[in-house]
Amino acid sequence: MTDISELAESLGRALGRTPEYRTMTRAMQSADDDRQIVELRNELKKTEASLQSAVRSGREPDKADMEHYEATLGKLQASSVYQSLVAAQANLDKIMVRVDAAIQKGMREGAKSRIILTS
Repeated sequence: MTDISELAESLGRALGRTPEYRTMTRAMQSADDDRQIVELRNELKKTEASLQSAVRSGREPDKADMEHYEATLGKLQASSVYQSLVAAQANLDKIMVRVDAAIQKGMREGAKSRIILTS
């Protein structure tokens, strides 16, 4: 019997060869290489930390910080590089939903089997 880990690795290799996964990795690399995207992400993290700090201390987050966060997020979302990343992620997510459905189907069918497999 093939070990479940081996099957999972095989599935991972197959997924890694899909155009959707390769497109996703290229989009991630493009986002990582884009200076504007990196700066916007860093700015969002900094502002988000400030907002979270206020919430943790029981204070209402500063309105200026909230507006700055929304404006920065808007700039990030308007970037074509970021939009490509989001589209690539959505396409990969569609594949993963189908994979999960197939796994669930297989598990239901396997549960009906009288053969018990040991790990």
